Amino acid sequence: MTNLNSGEETQSRKAEHIRVCLEDDVQFRVNGTGLDRYRFTHCCLPELDWQDIDLTTRFLGKSLGAPLLISSMTGGTEEAKRINSRLAVVAEEFQIAMGVGSQRVAVEKPEVGDTFAVRSLAPNILLFANLGAVQLNYGYGVDECRKAVDLLEADALILHLNPLQEAVQSRGDKNFRGLLDKIHELCNVLPVPVIAKEVGNGISAKMAQKLLEAGVGAVDVAGAGGTSWAKVEGERAKDSRQRRLGATFAEWGLPTADCITSIRAIAPSIPLIASGGLRNGLDVAKAIALGADLAGLAWPFLQAAAESEAAIQTLVEHLLAEISTVLFCTGNATLSELRDSDALQPQGSPATTGGG
Repeated sequence: MTNLNSGEETQSRKAEHIRVCLEDDVQFRVNGTGLDRYRFTHCCLPELDWQDIDLTTRFLGKSLGAPLLISSMTGGTEEAKRINSRLAVVAEEFQIAMGVGSQRVAVEKPEVGDTFAVRSLAPNILLFANLGAVQLNYGYGVDECRKAVDLLEADALILHLNPLQEAVQSRGDKNFRGLLDKIHELCNVLPVPVIAKEVGNGISAKMAQKLLEAGVGAVDVAGAGGTSWAKVEGERAKDSRQRRLGATFAEWGLPTADCITSIRAIAPSIPLIASGGLRNGLDVAKAIALGADLAGLAWPFLQAAAESEAAIQTLVEHLLAEISTVLFCTGNATLSELRDSDALQPQGSPATTGGG
């Protein structure tokens, strides 16, 4: 049975998460994304007109204006509704993908469902619903997953995997036993693809292989290097246990770059999303060159959305300009050309010393 009595607690936690992410220092400081270990080879004569640059792509059968995903963040409060609405309007304008935060609160309190329901503002975008995979061990099943998808009229369902976050929380949901089988059952009956996503600690190639065998349609690596949810939970701690665990495991996780390359090596064609610490269009381009199909950003979009719709528009324009500059200055007109090129090399490689 779904524990509807926890709705108020879940809603309060969502509000705290927004506050902590906006106001406190909860970013990884030591364990980075790994993207800084790579450098593009500059091409001094690209033989391109800037007008030749094409950032369009496809993901899960849908056309996108750029390889960008507004990663899952929030929902369930009035502030979250304002944030999601602003993000959806801009996502529609630029035809980029968007995910919402965990919809558990909407299952527990249906009256807050409108804080997630942005399809009317973004009728044409690639839109992802979101629930915690662990909830499949706490009364959730196909019906709750369908509700989450139907509420958004979503194109896919993200199942987020957050064992560290749950372990740090003093009252976290810590029973992850048997989830692969339940994910497999869900993938067989849900009418939309399931995306397996971490929340900032990364997915290894070994675990990605198990998830793919279970039937997931895409993987979002969500590696280390961005927001540390151990730090977030430590900042909102009401007891010494949670505070200490948050500090101890603040830098835990697999760097985003390592997740991309290792998963792509064992699954050359799986739809792959890179997220976790991406902060600009150069990071996005590196993720694409390493093998990702889509790049997700959360914290930069949260900061912009808390300010205004115009701030989000400016952020997207800057990201597009940065990605385009990488393509232009490596002599590649399209994302597929960039991915197939050898323009990105580990730092120190002889290829990085050439003039292009």
